[in-house]
Amino acid sequence: MLQSEIYQGQFGEFIIERRDRLEVIIYRLGLTLAASCFVLGTISVLLFGSHIVVLNLLTVLFFLFCGGLGISLVTIHIYLAPLKRLLQIFCLVGTLSGLVLLSVISEPLALYVYNHPMTLWGIGFSFAALTGIYFKEGFCFQRLETKLLTPLVPIFLLGHMFGIWSVTLEKALLLTWAILFLIFAIRKLVQPIPPDIGDKSVFTYLKTQSIK
Repeated sequence: MLQSEIYQGQFGEFIIERRDRLEVIIYRLGLTLAASCFVLGTISVLLFGSHIVVLNLLTVLFFLFCGGLGISLVTIHIYLAPLKRLLQIFCLVGTLSGLVLLSVISEPLALYVYNHPMTLWGIGFSFAALTGIYFKEGFCFQRLETKLLTPLVPIFLLGHMFGIWSVTLEKALLLTWAILFLIFAIRKLVQPIPPDIGDKSVFTYLKTQSIK
């Protein structure tokens, strides 16, 4: 049984409890699920193209991806509560957009989104939420892969929406995204837990300031 630990923060001492550690573990497992779904989907598309089995698999993987992302956004430690809520809303909007599309189209979700890029104004909010996590991780831990992913994702998606990229370049960008995402998820699994919790004295300070 893990004991509580006392740390010195910017605004005083704070304790890292079992619940804090559990939240970090769940956060990382959610990221691992999202990354696994994304990597599996990418490999399937690049190896087997638009086969109907692959397209149907992508629908399942997308919603599992959103589930993992949602779990991570519930348990992520971000000092600014409004930013955390915003990312959660983004994830919810992207997921609901996918469900709405799925209920009104007669073809596989991935194929419809690919052929109708403007649907990314809805479903793409899930990836905007993911980009928010990349930005947070890059800012807090200076990880190279997240620094690269933060601009790569919007550049890739916006380029597809406006027909800028060739199919070959899109495949290269997608593969790069998948590789960097996998590296990020693996490195998170082996990272010490306390840094992911952050300085809890800052959370306490911001909470008291919001009450005033």
